[in-house]
Amino acid sequence: MKGKNNGSGIIEVVVGLAIISVGIFSILRTYNYYIKFAIAHRYDVQLALLAEEGIEAVKLLRDTGWATKITPLSSGTNYSLAYATSSWASTTTIKYIDGRFNRTFILSDVYRDSNDRIASSGTLDPNTKKVIVSVFARNILATTTKSISTYITNIFGN
Repeated sequence: MKGKNNGSGIIEVVVGLAIISVGIFSILRTYNYYIKFAIAHRYDVQLALLAEEGIEAVKLLRDTGWATKITPLSSGTNYSLAYATSSWASTTTIKYIDGRFNRTFILSDVYRDSNDRIASSGTLDPNTKKVIVSVFARNILATTTKSISTYITNIFGN
């Protein structure tokens, strides 16, 4: 009777090791997938945050002087944002962020219809501009772009 129980302990150890190995392998595969996903999408998050910051920078330009900072800018022209001496400025010189990202903005004229709603044609509203901020990421294989838009108005009348 003693000889019949000798192999069962070894089988239990092998089955236990197999279960632990499958668990560890599954955890490693999940971790590997997470790392690949995070690396692939890290630029998407940075692009979105830089685009939002661009909209806020244009709003700060508006707040510090519509007549001096927004009105002189040509509609349809690509401008970059430069931060110097504690304020934002627009420039036509390309500015790279971290050597990888290029952020531009375009201002467009806004027209209003007879009901004072924004329309594709009608009366030009000199106190409203459409802003499109685009951020481009230079990658090894391609360029990724994110764009967001909003309207700004001359709320301070300056």
